Amino acid sequence: MKQAGALAAAGTALAGSMVSKVHAAENNVLNVGLVGCGGRGRGALKDALTADPNARLVAVGDAFPEIAAAAVRGFKNAQDFGDRVDVTPETTFDGFDAYKKVIDLCDVVLLCEVPHFRPMSFRYAVEKGKHVFCEKPVAVDALGVRSVLESARIAQEKKLQVVSGLVNRYDHNVNEMMRRIQNGAIGDVLSVRATYLTRRLWTRPRQEGDTEMMFQLRNWYNFAWLSGDHNVEQQIHSLDKAMRGFGDKPPTSAYGLGGRMARTDQPGYGDIYDSMGVVYEYENGRTIYAFCRQQDNCFNDVDNYFLGTKGLATIKPGTINDEKIPKVESNSFLQEHQALFRAIRSGGATYINNGEYMATSTMLAILGRMVCYNGKRMTWDEAFHSTETFSPTGYSWDAQSPTLPDEKGRYKVDIPGMGSVYHQVVR
Repeated sequence: MKQAGALAAAGTALAGSMVSKVHAAENNVLNVGLVGCGGRGRGALKDALTADPNARLVAVGDAFPEIAAAAVRGFKNAQDFGDRVDVTPETTFDGFDAYKKVIDLCDVVLLCEVPHFRPMSFRYAVEKGKHVFCEKPVAVDALGVRSVLESARIAQEKKLQVVSGLVNRYDHNVNEMMRRIQNGAIGDVLSVRATYLTRRLWTRPRQEGDTEMMFQLRNWYNFAWLSGDHNVEQQIHSLDKAMRGFGDKPPTSAYGLGGRMARTDQPGYGDIYDSMGVVYEYENGRTIYAFCRQQDNCFNDVDNYFLGTKGLATIKPGTINDEKIPKVESNSFLQEHQALFRAIRSGGATYINNGEYMATSTMLAILGRMVCYNGKRMTWDEAFHSTETFSPTGYSWDAQSPTLPDEKGRYKVDIPGMGSVYHQVVR
């Protein structure tokens, strides 16, 4: 992955000379903007305001005005930091261009919108010189990943802090386990089993008066062009930890299988799968075996199992060869924001740019979805340079969505070996 490697090399060369921009007022206030006011956005904002007592919220944006307004009301009424919510109706934005209006007004932006839109909002933020917290995944297709890598390079040139929402990277206990694994506690890592086996997630009904674009955006998790499917939106956490076991290097190739067995009884399930299994192949036979499922009343497991030449490490319970590793208190959702604000205020002593790993882990998840959808074995380079895009022809409430329902309200689902339901377009 030439672009990712170049970014890493640039980071090494520049790290010692970084002087972080701080767009703070004379009273040391950092103005924060929130893009995407759903549950994850509200959670990220709470952590950001908790992390830095001199941060204040000045603008919010969401595709839907009622969601943006509800978030503002909730935070103004919050006992802990309601006095630091300085948002008015004039700085509460909605629509497809809301992210631009929010970013224009803030010093630090929290990008928590629907995943499809993150490459464009991240690019706009760094072009405008803003520090960024960027939720995962950072894209839903390879075109978006390549855009994010380029944006991360721009951020580095401008000395902008970039923190990823891959929260396990900021978890003290996960990091201790990874440190021991990387230092040889189980010898050389031979394989990793990455699981995210859980229940079905939410669906949202079509509201009266909704255009097709409105319905799909309200119900975004259930459409691959918006969420990336659950191998990208959710399993990415376990895949990110798995890749750390191989030095954050991507695999050479992958193949997989998947489909829908439980998501069959309502149009609200869109076009995503409910189960996937992927084999990621590395040199010398090293392998990541990745399994994700969203089905009710089934065995659940969200963990990573590292097999080495000298034993086994399991991340969630924190064991190495059945030895329990002591744990410390760790709130990784808060700690990622504390790291961001400390770096912004460090005067150049600390520089963070998580751009490379957040893009590479996203691409790892996208590769897995691609091979499950198409039934093929693909190399990393084939997937990374893919021209497949999930983008619609335009962004408006009346624009045509990339996938449309049939007369019964059902959406086409990819069938391995039969071709994609989305068009391949070079942009």
